[in-house]
Amino acid sequence: MSKNGKGKLVLYTGSSGVGKGTIMQELLKRDKNIRLSVSNTTREPRKGEIDGVHYHFVTEEQFKSIIPNDGYLEYAKYCDNYYGTPRKPVEEMLDKGYNVFLEIEVQGGIQIMEKYPDVLSIFILPPSMEVLEKRLRNRGTEDEETVLERLHEAENEIKYAEKYKYNVVNGELEKAVDEILDILKRET
Repeated sequence: MSKNGKGKLVLYTGSSGVGKGTIMQELLKRDKNIRLSVSNTTREPRKGEIDGVHYHFVTEEQFKSIIPNDGYLEYAKYCDNYYGTPRKPVEEMLDKGYNVFLEIEVQGGIQIMEKYPDVLSIFILPPSMEVLEKRLRNRGTEDEETVLERLHEAENEIKYAEKYKYNVVNGELEKAVDEILDILKRET
């Protein structure tokens, strides 16, 4: 918690398959002051995903109805689906002193950095593109065309890592988690 009693807004970005979700599960277990913002999305749930936990799964019409009221901190269209961070729950958690992680893709991350210049920004990188490809294929959640699309997108996204204050390579889960907790300790 910062000196003013408010929590820290943490921008947490990395390409698809880099292990953001796995790292986040560990962060939430190890630091009770961390909260994860749950984004809205128009994509279909993947096997095992729970509405309200992993995402709020909404229709495109529902998603777009929130935009005019400045209801999103950021939103973007990615791989033909909309993703957005609802403003109200994030602000409520910050006011209660929690450090709120926004797990979002690069387009949304750039929007957040422009709107909130003091955001703590962390970009998760794969050890290599080969490892990333292997992780995407091993998930078994997408067809070949989608895997190739996500790899192409990842190459473009990684170019933005230098805009983030911190880059963390997820080669070894424990090390990546420890590094993020250290960053949080230094910054809050």
